[in-house]
Amino acid sequence: MKSVAFAVATLSVVFSSAVAAADPVAPQSDSPCAPNYADAMTLPSGAAVPLVCQGGQWHAVTTPQPPSDVWLSYGPALALHGEGKRNPNLRSGEWTATPQDSSSQCRAQQSVVLSPGVVGEPQTTEGQPGRPLEVTVLPRLFDIALSGNCLWQRND
Repeated sequence: MKSVAFAVATLSVVFSSAVAAADPVAPQSDSPCAPNYADAMTLPSGAAVPLVCQGGQWHAVTTPQPPSDVWLSYGPALALHGEGKRNPNLRSGEWTATPQDSSSQCRAQQSVVLSPGVVGEPQTTEGQPGRPLEVTVLPRLFDIALSGNCLWQRND
């Protein structure tokens, strides 16, 4: 009887931990988006095109767009490229990442072009859970991975 109670208690802890650590639901085309995500873009894992939140819904971006100043990362790392490549997804400058829940931790890992054909080592900036993170997206950005359930906004 004690071993059954222990097994049930153990499973309860395992399942409750799994639920607490689960990634947020991935945005889907034509699904609702929150008002604070207006004009934000995201790129669901495995998607060929990004989504943009407009009119309270996520819409697939089917035409070339200028770099976005607002991005949503929600679980898997959001892999974007900057001004060190053609058709950048975002511009360099000062950005603020705001966690969308108290346990989210925003993280940016970026690499820049040092010279033709040479990309520097990744530089990582990581915030504290539930706290906004200030990030300088470097000039000549080659690529950046944004992670955490966070809203990233360029500060002008």
